[in-house]
Amino acid sequence: MSFSLIDLKVQDGIATLFLNRPEKRNAMNDDMRSEFIDALEMITANKDIRALVLTGHGKGFCAGGDISGMEKRMKAPTGEIGFNGWHRQQRVHHAVSLLHTMPKPVIAAVNGSASGLGADTALACDFIIASEAANFTWSYINRGIIPDGGGMYFLPRRVGLVKAKELIFSGRKVAFDEACRLGLVDRVTSAETLVADAQAWAAELSKGSSTALALGKTILNQTFETTSAQVFAQGSQAQGICYTSAEHRAAVMAFLDKAAAANQA
Repeated sequence: MSFSLIDLKVQDGIATLFLNRPEKRNAMNDDMRSEFIDALEMITANKDIRALVLTGHGKGFCAGGDISGMEKRMKAPTGEIGFNGWHRQQRVHHAVSLLHTMPKPVIAAVNGSASGLGADTALACDFIIASEAANFTWSYINRGIIPDGGGMYFLPRRVGLVKAKELIFSGRKVAFDEACRLGLVDRVTSAETLVADAQAWAAELSKGSSTALALGKTILNQTFETTSAQVFAQGSQAQGICYTSAEHRAAVMAFLDKAAAANQA
């Protein structure tokens, strides 16, 4: 599978996906979104890939939705604007859902501005590592629209409801230092080592059982919307699957063999 608007590299089980419109600060247009979705579906299905790092080429992480696309939508016949917008939203939400539900760790390596849809895309990942060049803006209000990339779901879970409202209503820029204080950023590093550090973290997070990781992430993603009884029930089902996995058997046998060897020494 070949791409032009994204750049996908896979090494040692870690996929690194670069958004690749640096001249547009990686603003997301329809063509890039299609490539992005194709790549995420491929990464999800490939069992040899254990984790994903998402970042951007050039100076920006993602400048949000491409304004030229917005202009094109406004020029559509009046009777088609609503349905065209609905159809586009299905694609946006599919991409965000693929990131959020991917059954392996996903790290956003934010190398510059993450604005609008770009900020939402970073939040859809499990973790965010950033350099001092990073900043975040939920700038939708400046275009007369609301966050449509998951920000109204993810942002309150990161910073609390009141602060999320303030950031979304104002559309102001959140500089690096404030992003760290608010908990938008989980780890910090230098611009020079950002991708390498994200890849190393991805390798650390994904070295355990891929079965347990996938099932655990699925349940954790639902814990704010489900009752404790539902979490326990889902956990019981997931644990039953883990009991049958080759990874669990190998880990238990390795522990027992090591203990037996120690007792004989």
